[in-house]
Amino acid sequence: MDMIEIEHLTKRYGEKTAVDDLSFTVKPGVVTGFLGPNGSGKSTTMRVVMGLDAPTTGVVRVNGKHYAHAPSPMTEVGALLEAKSMHAGRSAYKHLLALAHTHSIPKRRVTEVIDTVGLSDVAGKRVGGFSLGMGQRLGIAVALLGDPAVLILDEPVNGLDPDGVRWIRRLLKRLAAEGRTVFLSSHLMSELSQTADHLVVIGRGKLLADTTVDAFVNGRGGGKVKIVSPDAAALAEHLQGPGITIASPQAGVLEVQGAEAARIGETAAAHGVVLHELHTVHASLEEVFMELTADVVEYQQTQEGVAAR
Repeated sequence: MDMIEIEHLTKRYGEKTAVDDLSFTVKPGVVTGFLGPNGSGKSTTMRVVMGLDAPTTGVVRVNGKHYAHAPSPMTEVGALLEAKSMHAGRSAYKHLLALAHTHSIPKRRVTEVIDTVGLSDVAGKRVGGFSLGMGQRLGIAVALLGDPAVLILDEPVNGLDPDGVRWIRRLLKRLAAEGRTVFLSSHLMSELSQTADHLVVIGRGKLLADTTVDAFVNGRGGGKVKIVSPDAAALAEHLQGPGITIASPQAGVLEVQGAEAARIGETAAAHGVVLHELHTVHASLEEVFMELTADVVEYQQTQEGVAAR
């Protein structure tokens, strides 16, 4: 099966441990987002997967084997780790064509991926004059060139305009729907919340979460119900019970955890309590991520606004 398997991966650079006994699997058919604060080990992990760095200990497999053992790497794994890793004097077309020749990929495929990423009008221009967004699109074209079953993309939306962000969101979802393994990192939480189905979160090289986006958000930030009522104090008395916590941030407002909105509404109705507002408050992916990683960021903000290690 086309997947990425990471088992007890540790990577050290001298005395610094970048990745610490990390294990997870990236499966096909879903978009898996890779999250972590700066310095958490995301890029190192991706580099080890691609064979650019050797693990200190542990095993990394792509499609059941080490990436370096793949007979035709570009047709098995497509990667975007550094979009500007290309000859500045070549045109986009010639850059892709040169790569295609190394894997006996037909010329028509070069034209196909150029069209897919929206670079047809500038395919003959030198890469050195490309904007950051155009460079990202070309990097994605490189990743798609071999029509691989596995895609590894580090910050693929970096430099893209809003239209480009929407385009890559649709592209990645389509590729996953085709049964491919899609593994991407991003600092844009709002974008990942709309693109990813599954999340792997690390901090200081260690695994913090490996779950679906819905479970990640709702498991930590879900379940809080906001109520606005002129009889808020009376309703709070009726809602008291094991496992239920009630806060009143302001007069006439309750925030309840441990009870579903339907149950609260039924309780209010049974006691004749008037409700002006009743809804479940879901935390954002960013809020839950910040809460989870608060103790593992490499640099923490002080009250004076100066970063401290």
